[in-house]
Amino acid sequence: MNLDTFEKLQLNEVKELVKIHCVSSLGKSLIDKLEPSGNYSVVKRKLDENKEARKVLQNSNHIPLEGLFNIYPVIDKVEKGMILDVMELVSCEDFLRGCRKIKSFMLEKEFYSPTLSSYALNITECESIEEEIKFSIKNNKISSEASKELKKIRRNIDICEGRIKEKLNKFLTSSTNKKYIQEFIISKRDDRFVVPVKASFKNEVDGAILDTSSKGSTVFIEPASISKYSLELITLKSEEAIEEYKILSYITELIYDKIREIKLNMEIVSQYDMVFAKAKFSQNNKCITPSINNQGYIKIIEGKHPLLKGDVVSLDFEVGNKYRSLIITGPNAGGKTVTLKTVGILTLMTQCGFDIPASENTEISVFEKVFVDIGDNQSIENALSTFSSHIKNIAEIMNEANKNTLLLFDEIGSGTDPNEGASLAIALLEEFYQMGCIMVASTHYEEIKHFANKHPHFENAGMMFDKENLEPLYKLIIGKSEDSNALFISKKVGIKDKVLQKAKTYMDNKNYDFSLVKENKISHNATEKENLTLIRFPDFEVGDKVELLDYDDFAIVYKSMDKFNNVEVLYKDEFINVNARRLKLRLKAKDLYPEGYDLNSLFVSFEKRKLDRDIERGSKKALRKIQKEIRNNR
Repeated sequence: MNLDTFEKLQLNEVKELVKIHCVSSLGKSLIDKLEPSGNYSVVKRKLDENKEARKVLQNSNHIPLEGLFNIYPVIDKVEKGMILDVMELVSCEDFLRGCRKIKSFMLEKEFYSPTLSSYALNITECESIEEEIKFSIKNNKISSEASKELKKIRRNIDICEGRIKEKLNKFLTSSTNKKYIQEFIISKRDDRFVVPVKASFKNEVDGAILDTSSKGSTVFIEPASISKYSLELITLKSEEAIEEYKILSYITELIYDKIREIKLNMEIVSQYDMVFAKAKFSQNNKCITPSINNQGYIKIIEGKHPLLKGDVVSLDFEVGNKYRSLIITGPNAGGKTVTLKTVGILTLMTQCGFDIPASENTEISVFEKVFVDIGDNQSIENALSTFSSHIKNIAEIMNEANKNTLLLFDEIGSGTDPNEGASLAIALLEEFYQMGCIMVASTHYEEIKHFANKHPHFENAGMMFDKENLEPLYKLIIGKSEDSNALFISKKVGIKDKVLQKAKTYMDNKNYDFSLVKENKISHNATEKENLTLIRFPDFEVGDKVELLDYDDFAIVYKSMDKFNNVEVLYKDEFINVNARRLKLRLKAKDLYPEGYDLNSLFVSFEKRKLDRDIERGSKKALRKIQKEIRNNR
């Protein structure tokens, strides 16, 4: 099997549907890594797990998988000798508690799931680590009760901070300092206590400036009266950090001592997360656990493609018993490709250990390899045509296939001369048959249908078509080939009867009609073509109302069409040139205005208004126009 097979059959999309039901990234990661197995025993064990997991779901209201987060990054830090922080220890506690819960839960379900329950026996309970973390960390902080020394240090910190606040309150309430204070509050900068002092008095207050406000109007000063206590507080904070580090180191060491057992726990709960996700997917999609064999026999009863939604026509399919190769025929868009993909994806799902959307008594063979040639692999970069790409793919498949291989070919031999393509396709099918492969192929070639009829280990099948409603039925009937229905479909969509009659005649014999077209038809067509190049435009006149096709709006003709077929029109107080091709005459001027009406008045007043407006805004162009008119009038 290869990535191309998984991609063409959309296995990864199916995995995504299963991953939705995972509780943590642990199970999702396992599903991402999951690939179809060619080992019968492995597949059987996985499918048996599905049956047990479904029974557990049916007999339980809830599976306790909460808290089973992915702690691999945390464990990796421990293995590298790094000390875990508070939040990392909390995540470890959650995980260990989750392991303990799932172990207890699964051991109680031994009656429903003997195999799955047995995995829980390998989960190691680490209650001592849980209790140590729970005792030492409360509200996501190291508790003062974690050690006597830490409790003593924090009590001294509280005393020291109390003295500092007392001193600062006296400083703030002192009448001497009142004029210096910007705000009567105690603040902190870099974990040191300060008071906000007006910047203009910063040299009047004895103390260290630790910060300045963004506008520079306030400075934050640590008064000299508390400097002794500040240094004492810094020392105590350092002692607190050292003691906290010792506590974190101790608990991290406890985890390190059990790291092998914890990693095994992670593997087991990952499996549980994946197995129950598969079971939930199975329940939600009405799946069954198929029977399996390793003899190449596939029997699908009411199977459906897992990615198809809505009212899907189910598939009944069989290959590998009385015949080892199935040739599927039928109309375009009739479901041949979907049938191939359905057979392929249900096989891959089974070998991944997934239940499949089908009915009971469905049986799937476990193959060592599954190969497909579906879709257009045309490549511009590699100069491959559709036919070349298909043949290149089939050549690669031929080099890797063996007697335990499932092959799915869509339109085998297509994309080239029909006679050569059909002959080549039959030769390829014979070769793969001699290699012992199980094959399913679709085709339109009659020669392949005839070959399948005559070969004892090949069988024809057809996709049914409703000729009355011109609709595919998406139903596969084994033992009967179907026509492509090209002539019938052509008739339904309106092709002339005489054309279809000729096509039917040519199917029966090759007596083509070579009678020549009469001379007058050729010349007549030529004249028509010449006339098409001569375009007549309406006689656009000043005052005509026209439609601007590009604007879906109307305008008034200002100047008639010039030699370039452009017409100047007044549109929204602007004169614009529009090609006659983009105009449509709506009303002639004579129909719009009374006889003798001065059409120029339509535009003169507008031009005058426009000129006045241009003069007001100081347009140089307007000024030059006025100067020109003055010169002309002299």
